[in-house]
Amino acid sequence: MAEQPVDIELAGQNVAGEAPLSEPAAVTDEATVYEDDVELERTIGLVGGLAIGIGTMIGAGIFVFPGLAANNAGLAATLSFAIGGGIALLVALPTSELATAMPRSGGGYYFVSRGMGAGYGAIVGLGLWLGLMFASAFYLVGLGHYASAVLAEVGVGLAFDPVVATGLLFGGALTALSVAGTENTAKIQNVVVGVLLVVLAGFLSYGLLDTVGVFGPGGTPEPFFSREYFPVLTTAALVFTSYLGFAQVATVAGEIKRPARNLPLAMVGSVLVVTVFYVVTVFVAISAFGSDQLGQFGETAMVEVARTFLGVPGAIAILCAGLLATFSSANASILSASRAVYALSRDALLPRRASEVNLRYGTPHVALLAAGGPILALVATGRVELLAEVASFLHLVMYGLMCVVMMVLRRRSPPWYSPSFRVPGYPLVPAVGALASFGLIAFMQPVSIAIGFVVMAVSYLWYRYYAGAVVLRGDV
Repeated sequence: MAEQPVDIELAGQNVAGEAPLSEPAAVTDEATVYEDDVELERTIGLVGGLAIGIGTMIGAGIFVFPGLAANNAGLAATLSFAIGGGIALLVALPTSELATAMPRSGGGYYFVSRGMGAGYGAIVGLGLWLGLMFASAFYLVGLGHYASAVLAEVGVGLAFDPVVATGLLFGGALTALSVAGTENTAKIQNVVVGVLLVVLAGFLSYGLLDTVGVFGPGGTPEPFFSREYFPVLTTAALVFTSYLGFAQVATVAGEIKRPARNLPLAMVGSVLVVTVFYVVTVFVAISAFGSDQLGQFGETAMVEVARTFLGVPGAIAILCAGLLATFSSANASILSASRAVYALSRDALLPRRASEVNLRYGTPHVALLAAGGPILALVATGRVELLAEVASFLHLVMYGLMCVVMMVLRRRSPPWYSPSFRVPGYPLVPAVGALASFGLIAFMQPVSIAIGFVVMAVSYLWYRYYAGAVVLRGDV
């Protein structure tokens, strides 16, 4: 079934003399077709959408953050993850409404630019692109830590630190894989996420039973707020990177089959699934070791937890799962970052060449390279917490603005705004989602906030220089 194209005012030119390309001539359950005969096929089903959402989120929250979170907030880190999941759910609901009304590639950028104009769109779109690059680099560095742990486990010593080198290697490989086709990327994502969920469900079930004393003496209790109250919020701000996956689903909305049904199910479902996994994981891990000792293990703390429960086989299983999870998160983020570049280019906010679609593979290959190259530079820094928080900052700004856009469009009710999914509890849910998103930024490290504001300022200055005359706005 074809949907009516959104009635958008597209006008003006950038400094290169390029005007925004037309909106889709047709949006069907099979493809998004433009007037210039460019077609993005819808190759990602509900399982693929859930795999992108869960696969992006399941990595960092379980395999990189438990040790860092325990060191910051103690057992109350479980509450930090629950807060992050609650905010993500408050944003996922308005995002689902926007995505069913405008199922286009670009996600939050597309929604904000059509609801608030090109200036806001440029800040969000360029911020989304850069935020996904920070997130991808974070995941790849985490992958490098797990690869290093694998080598240490089998007794292989290297003359150099393999963390950054492994991240760079896989970053290049994943970018090349995405160029070869979205369907290939989605298939790999489905398999990886399926294996991950089976391994984690088994491990956490055993760990939870051990913690309550079924298999052993039980976990060691400690005061819930052993690090006081404030670190709960600062830790929630740090680990929020774990919840970026549902927005990645919206970013590839133009390639989701049956978007009216699959987009809301994929976004809301992925948030609910990973929140349960995160809270249980952190509870089990801290109960096994205590916050102080778990914090000393750093990025690979879950390996030691598995070793305690199941010996060397458990450690090896979690090492392999950690490699799969960080691989999965990086894979989905690189794919989504390229789609943000693709959307910006079609709207003349970036050079037109970035939206070229490879005739052989049907993928935006220039956009993928524009995302993959800078990611490798960020991986080289190896700064895990900084990369995570900057990614969170840029996404939280976008999330807050998406909630605002949804309320604006509901209030103005333009003729083309007819979502098949509507947020329950309107206007309370999007209003609280916006306030929570903006409010969580205040609990980040000053350097992360500063970098985030610099990215936003540079994005706006780029827009004023390169595309200040471009108009992108829905008929509201």
